[in-house]
Amino acid sequence: MKNGLNIFLTILLFGMISCTTKQETKEISVATSQEKIAVLLVNHGSHSEGWRKMLTDIEKDVEGDIMKSGEISEVRTAFMEYTEPSIATQMKKFDAEGYDRVIVVPIFLTISSHTSNDIPNIVGLANDPKVKANLKEEGIETYTSNARVIVTPLLDFPTVLKKNITRRAKALSNGSGDEGVALIAYGDEEFNQQWEEMVEDIGRYLKAQTGIGSISYGWCGHLVRYSSEPTKKAIDQILDLEERAIVIPVLVANDEHFQGEIIQNGVDMVEDQKRVVYKQDAILPDANINKWVVKIVAETVAEVTGKTVAKN
Repeated sequence: MKNGLNIFLTILLFGMISCTTKQETKEISVATSQEKIAVLLVNHGSHSEGWRKMLTDIEKDVEGDIMKSGEISEVRTAFMEYTEPSIATQMKKFDAEGYDRVIVVPIFLTISSHTSNDIPNIVGLANDPKVKANLKEEGIETYTSNARVIVTPLLDFPTVLKKNITRRAKALSNGSGDEGVALIAYGDEEFNQQWEEMVEDIGRYLKAQTGIGSISYGWCGHLVRYSSEPTKKAIDQILDLEERAIVIPVLVANDEHFQGEIIQNGVDMVEDQKRVVYKQDAILPDANINKWVVKIVAETVAEVTGKTVAKN
């Protein structure tokens, strides 16, 4: 009888422990699925107010679509350098507001030292003393947050950029059949090969879609010390082959210094101005980039939560 009672009590106690464990597991699972998640749209930054507005406009345009699922609680923008709010400033705010996870979306054209080195070190996903020393020297603060951070893949430039630049080239073309396009991009010393491949890929697509016969490219950023000479050289290459040169800035947003001075000065240096057409525009605004931001956030949330992304 005594043994039977002991067995009964043991079974009862085990059942209570088992139920408690299951309840705790359930609570942990629910807590994990109810993480407080934010999205941070990160870009290079600029002294130009107009440039910055083009990037904050993306935030305004995508916020509703990103947050409608209920998984994301906040969408904000951060500038890597030159101005506030910086990445560190926004990450500190997320910590102060109790966020569990932050999805960082870099809005850059293609791979560069900023995306491969700077951003991971700024948000604490990497700890390279040399990179951090360079960032400190440039006045860029680094910050390791309490929230878990995940950085999404870069902009889907092979499709987005080709369509964007083709649309802009067609808008400036007179359809004469004796035009060429000079693509003027920022450039990057460390990843020069990738940048060259990017503009060459855009050029091939542009030829196929428009019938434009000649494509050239030049850099306008730090790689060439912000010189206008490469722009002039790229235009001259077109004019040696075609009657008319169309100049397209392959730059994310419109900056008075780049489109208004560096590229414009290169255009002004060309001997026969009547043969050159140039509009001081940029990749933004572009609805396809906004769609990409919404899509990459949804895919990242699906990875984090294990939920399926809804097909449009």
